[in-house]
Amino acid sequence: MPAKLTYQFGNPALRERALSHRSTGADNNERLEFFGDALVNLLVAEMLFEQYPKADEGELTRLRSHLVSEPALAALARELEIGDQLHLGSGELKSGGFRRDSILADAFEALVAAIYLDGGWDACRALVRDLFGERVAGAGANTGKDAKTRLQELLQGRGLALPVYALVATAGADHAKVFDVECDVSGLMLKTIGRGASRRAAEQVAASAALSQIEATQADAG
Repeated sequence: MPAKLTYQFGNPALRERALSHRSTGADNNERLEFFGDALVNLLVAEMLFEQYPKADEGELTRLRSHLVSEPALAALARELEIGDQLHLGSGELKSGGFRRDSILADAFEALVAAIYLDGGWDACRALVRDLFGERVAGAGANTGKDAKTRLQELLQGRGLALPVYALVATAGADHAKVFDVECDVSGLMLKTIGRGASRRAAEQVAASAALSQIEATQADAG
């Protein structure tokens, strides 16, 4: 693995599975990705809880959504050069799957799960805390403003049209309904989807995802 991911696997087969996209066959990383998603969310939540003792639940949720969004994890995977190590089927190779955010983010989460299974909780926790330490610390620069406000200010600063939010779906019983909201940033030809227990919460998640994609694009350009 690259220098930034220094963990050495006792069972290399776990690493290979984590890097194997479903296009390669049955022995792929989908189950590991499912587990890794939960681990990353838990460990980043722990870090945010420690770092921001005055932040309320809503602020912590928005920060976590931003830090573990698909674009944010894909950007981290690129830093670790995970794309160069992926095992992809011929179709995904031809279509540039090693550059796709969804594939990179899933592989990162799968690697986290593989490290947990190979080295245990302490090894997994240490790795995630090392990789996310600066990101968690930097996320606090905007704890006083929610994602919608920050996105609006960013677009205004660039002289672009404000985002438009639209409810695209609802699901669940009345007492446990979930809402899917689309955030359309027409000035950047960007659309994201957010899900939440209320329309307002879903709008915040969609705005946070848009911010993550904009920041990831800026990082790639830099």
